[in-house]
This record gives sequence, structure tokens and C-alpha cells, in this order.
Amino acid sequence: MKLIVPSEEYLEKAKLVSNEEAERLQARMRGKFSRRFEDKKLSAIEAIALQLQFEDEELVEWRQKVSEIRARHKDKQKD
Repeated sequence: MKLIVPSEEYLEKAKLVSNEEAERLQARMRGKFSRRFEDKKLSAIEAIALQLQFEDEELVEWRQKVSEIRARHKDKQKD
């Protein structure tokens, strides 16, 4: 099984997260990340960094999809 390692950028971001925000991130954490954290395969900072990275990637993907939908909608209105 390949262990996902957070990038240095996200490790630094995770270190700057407040305790309250860290708890929120852990509550939203995907099953894979939370299990690895519970099994002590990841530190809390690494798990939070992976969650931040995952959420940023999801946001980028969502923005791309919304942009495509808006472009299609705009094209339809021109017709």
C-alpha cells in the first residue's frame, strides 16, 4: 500500500492552523486519513496537511466544473 505524504507547503499550512480549525478539519477528514492517524501511521499535523491538500484539490476541480457549466450556459444563451 502506498503511503501518501503531504507536501512541505501543506505541512507548513497545517502548523499554522488554530486548534479550533484543526478540530474542524479532523471532523471533515476522509476515512483513509483518519484511519492512518488513528493507527499512528500519520501524525496529527500530517493528517491535517493531507486534508488541507485534499480540500484544495477538490476546490480547484469544483471551480473548473463550474467554469465549464457557465461557459456552456453562456453559449446556449447566445443561440
